[in-house]
Amino acid sequence: MGRIRLNGNADIVAQVREGLKARHGYCPCRTEDKEEYKCMCQEFKDQIADPDFEGYCHCMLYYKEK
Repeated sequence: MGRIRLNGNADIVAQVREGLKARHGYCPCRTEDKEEYKCMCQEFKDQIADPDFEGYCHCMLYYKEK
């Protein structure tokens, strides 16, 4: 499995963290409060399980390197 890191853009990280705080841990980019949208969301967990995936999570807080 590749390395997971925060986005290198501190402004994006700060904005997403503010959104997470305001939404009680739910992804600020989603409109619904579903358990699968709690950070780290299920979509990204599934993506990081794929050894061929490299990229950002939906809200761009995390990045998975190969």
